[in-house]
Amino acid sequence: MFRDAMSDVLRSNTLSPRRRHSRMLAALVASTVMGGCLLSAPLARAEDSGVIHPDTQIQQLPNFVNLVKQVKPAVVSITARIKDADTGEDGGQGGMPGGFPFPFPFQMMPQQAHHTVEARGSGFVISPDGYVVTNNHVVKGATKVTVTLDDGTALPAKIVGRDSKTDIALLKVSPSGKLRFIELGDSDKVEPGEWVVAVGNPYGLGGTVTAGIVSARGRDIGDGPYDSFIQVDAPINRGNSGGPLFTQDGKVVGVNTAILSPSGGSIGIGFAIPSDTVKNIVDQLEKTGHVTRGYLGVTAQAITPSMASALGMKPSPSGAPATGALVASVSSGSPAEKAGLKAGDVVTALNGQAIDTPHTLAVKVAGIVPGTKATIAYLRNNKPQTASVLISSLGKGGTADGTVGDTSHDADKGPKLGVTLAPLTPDLRQQLGLEENVRGVVVSDVQAGSAAEQAGIHAGDVIQSVGEVPVENPRATVSAIRQALQANHSVLLRVVRNGQSVFVAVSPNSDDSDTTSTDEDDQ
Repeated sequence: MFRDAMSDVLRSNTLSPRRRHSRMLAALVASTVMGGCLLSAPLARAEDSGVIHPDTQIQQLPNFVNLVKQVKPAVVSITARIKDADTGEDGGQGGMPGGFPFPFPFQMMPQQAHHTVEARGSGFVISPDGYVVTNNHVVKGATKVTVTLDDGTALPAKIVGRDSKTDIALLKVSPSGKLRFIELGDSDKVEPGEWVVAVGNPYGLGGTVTAGIVSARGRDIGDGPYDSFIQVDAPINRGNSGGPLFTQDGKVVGVNTAILSPSGGSIGIGFAIPSDTVKNIVDQLEKTGHVTRGYLGVTAQAITPSMASALGMKPSPSGAPATGALVASVSSGSPAEKAGLKAGDVVTALNGQAIDTPHTLAVKVAGIVPGTKATIAYLRNNKPQTASVLISSLGKGGTADGTVGDTSHDADKGPKLGVTLAPLTPDLRQQLGLEENVRGVVVSDVQAGSAAEQAGIHAGDVIQSVGEVPVENPRATVSAIRQALQANHSVLLRVVRNGQSVFVAVSPNSDDSDTTSTDEDDQ
């Protein structure tokens, strides 16, 4: 066709040079379109020869045809019948608790008989004998679950186990033969900008394929304690919940679970559970039917610029703020205590993986198999340290490794510290509900507009240490604070509030150091 078009142009010798050139360009464009090829290089300029050089690089958009043929037979539709379901829990249409702006992309279809509803989602087969992965919220409370294969075969499914904290569920069907299945890939290798494909059952349209790119990694949308989602712009709609997210090598790197949307439809912001998390959860559900998470035994908080200054931490060479997880407290008898970790340490890495926030630490620890040794890198007095810790099981030795909210504000704007202190008397201990082993001094008053107020210090807080110096009476506390002020740097206070230990960094003006006072003499 291209040859015929060019011959017609060459035979038209009676045409003017300009018209012959126009027809030649038209023939080139027509042949390119008919050939289905997208040229990334611009056409030659008018003053050039008009010929596309053989060494010009030609690029094509990714073609997902072979990938879809490979993986689509292992993607299934899930129908869960929920008797007397409360559709309001999920916003009536599968929204997260709290509804907008993070709805779960699955459908709730009302059924008249017996006041039941059907939750419709997606899933995928991970073994030839019939294990299927989907979202917990798709099958939660279900009295009957049906898995429909790509060829239309409907099979009853048993719920092997569910994990609400990561929103993963494992089902089992009993096929007549071996099923096509797909493998979980390595989500740690996924990079923003990488092409991905989502396959699922949106609005009951089984086997729907959408494509996009990875927008970001490690997203915490506040849905659970172990959020670390892959964000994608591939269209994810209701019914896609539990469906797989593929990279171009045909491996599953995520399970589609939620979207950011004001309307419930896709606006290009979807979230998938990383496959590395899915592997850990699914392995445990298959073996025991439940999930056991790693436990370290620390409460940690984020490091603000004021805290970093008080700790003597320096920004990275690139100028980025200091990162890590500041240990606010260590549980008695915990693996952390046995490893020698103390309040005030800054955890920077776990098993060689960087820890930039307390949330990252919680997610990483939870993913470690209990009974496994781990290596923790941390800073103590701004000096690098390492420790070996034996991760124990959550539920055997304490509550989950937690994070506490950062109660500090930008205290540099405050004119003074502005606190009044009192000794921790038996009456105050009883009023505050403190245990006998708690030592420190009580903040009885905070001056309005002061640096202490701006830093989040409240009346009723118990100051346990000023920097590295433990304090047990008001005068010692005042002395330690004044010493810190004279050194002209932020004051790091360890505080017990509502039974929880936190750090607060205050940066008052040194000229106002006398605004810290005591209610009464030392006792």
